[in-house]
Amino acid sequence: MPARRRISSAELRSRLWFDNPDNPGMTALYLERYLNYGLTGEELRSGRPIIGIAQTGSDLAPCNRHHMELAKRVRDGITAAGGLALEFPCHPIQETGKRPTAALDRNLAYLSLVEVLYGYPLDGVVLLTGCDKTTPACLMAAATVDIPAIALNVGPMLNGWMDGSRTGSGTVVWAARERHAAGDIDFQQFMDIVGSSAPSNGHCNTMGTASTMNALAEALGMSLPGQAAIPAPYRERGQMSYLTGKRIVEMVWEDLKPSDILTREAFENAIVACSAVGGSTNAPIHINAIARHVGVPLDCDDWERVGFEIPLLVDMQPAGRFLGEEYFRAGGLPAVMAELIEAGKIHEDALTANGATMGENCRGKHSWDREVIRPYGAPMREKAGFLHLKGTLFDSAIMKTSVISDDFAKRYLENPDDPLAFEGRAVVFDGPEDYHARIDDPALGIDEDTILIMRGAGPIGYPGAAEVVNMQPPGALIKRGIRALPCIGDGRQSGTSASPSILNASPEAAAGGGLALLETGDRVRIDLNKRSADILLPADELERRREALAARGGFPHPASQTPWQEIQRGMVDQLSDGMVLKPAPKYQRIATTFGVPRDNH
Repeated sequence: MPARRRISSAELRSRLWFDNPDNPGMTALYLERYLNYGLTGEELRSGRPIIGIAQTGSDLAPCNRHHMELAKRVRDGITAAGGLALEFPCHPIQETGKRPTAALDRNLAYLSLVEVLYGYPLDGVVLLTGCDKTTPACLMAAATVDIPAIALNVGPMLNGWMDGSRTGSGTVVWAARERHAAGDIDFQQFMDIVGSSAPSNGHCNTMGTASTMNALAEALGMSLPGQAAIPAPYRERGQMSYLTGKRIVEMVWEDLKPSDILTREAFENAIVACSAVGGSTNAPIHINAIARHVGVPLDCDDWERVGFEIPLLVDMQPAGRFLGEEYFRAGGLPAVMAELIEAGKIHEDALTANGATMGENCRGKHSWDREVIRPYGAPMREKAGFLHLKGTLFDSAIMKTSVISDDFAKRYLENPDDPLAFEGRAVVFDGPEDYHARIDDPALGIDEDTILIMRGAGPIGYPGAAEVVNMQPPGALIKRGIRALPCIGDGRQSGTSASPSILNASPEAAAGGGLALLETGDRVRIDLNKRSADILLPADELERRREALAARGGFPHPASQTPWQEIQRGMVDQLSDGMVLKPAPKYQRIATTFGVPRDNH
């Protein structure tokens, strides 16, 4: 890559706060309060880059809590490279703790971080990421403001173990839930099994949304190579924190911004990487959102076009057997990218945060462990990406193919008279409460030819779009060995789930989508050949139902419980479009477009 022009200290945006002789009154005001905890005027006016540390760790966010320690090493790296670190908190997001859903807070965290990055004297920022929504929230904000930024993942937990078997975070919950429903384990055994999957600090040790989004941050080029997979307690995690702190200072001098890295080629690399690692169904939502905030056209058709035919290379739960420690030791994302580069599936010239290209970072770094990270020519599964489905049920929904089990395929996709297609009788649930209350009701007549429908779970209806679509069959079917039924919904499911549900249906029922017209007993047809999902009813009957729905005031949803719920509901886009706030994508490259904000006094 050609050498980048290096800026001078006079070009640092922080100088307009702390060293502006043209406005001594305001410079004095900005300086004086930053002196009151021990900083000196010399430090603030020395021409050293001022680097923010966007702290997403807290006691409310246990998945990211280790960042409270790692931030010290980030600070050491910033200082060693000649920068000055200012650490600040981000809005907490904890997937397993926040009700009604952590997704409700992704856009709130994004908004607050935009205001911090733009409104305070920062020349660059280290984004401390980890738990599912923290990574896209940070990247969306960095892309919007467009000052030099680099991501640092907190890292996955150590492997969980019980009775000699790996217990992967999240994934074990769904397996134990089935065992509990079948009567194989009692309540305390359920708690003990699930608890065993969280043996250390860090985020999910499976390829759930957290591991996926941090791998994709690396695939996008927004972090140092190899950092995403390092388990949280490993010494390499602290070492990478130090190196990340050093690197952000250089990025400021090079004026290397998110808009330089987040190109169309970078997003296509992320899509390809997602298929290869068996990534979460939440990835298209968040990656599409980041693309919209940086101004790169990207939609769910791109996910199928670019990523569907990419094979599954990583044998990691929920699509495989292993967990985060094996994946890291086998080489992590650089080893996956090496396979994809050799197969000609990666844009090698895409620029990354360390100033080198993706090809320079990853070419030839093949794994030594071909059981955990497979060669491109001997994958776990061919064509492991997402399918993008459309029809009278919705305009857009995705299906993850890397988790289609042999049993599911035999039941629903291998009819010689109708291959890769199936029909079934719909049983409709209006939200998870309705599902939990009625799933075992014999009167519903649920059998192996039933399609379970979850609606009212989208960005408006829930609100925030909840992970409630991965519905298990009734206990009576589980006892007969039927552990998965086809599921369709306008919400999401956990990235740790191995269910091949059809998810993220847009528009959702609360926005007038086809799911709002569906009634229990209707027949539904899914055709993966045609990428279609349809209600098997005449058009005039669907129109009659639509008119009746409008006359009733539309699909009902619970009242907003907080001001933010009402605000977001009033301006949020659908899952297929990234669930962004509709006005937000028009604000791009704020720091360059608008310069520094007006003075505050």
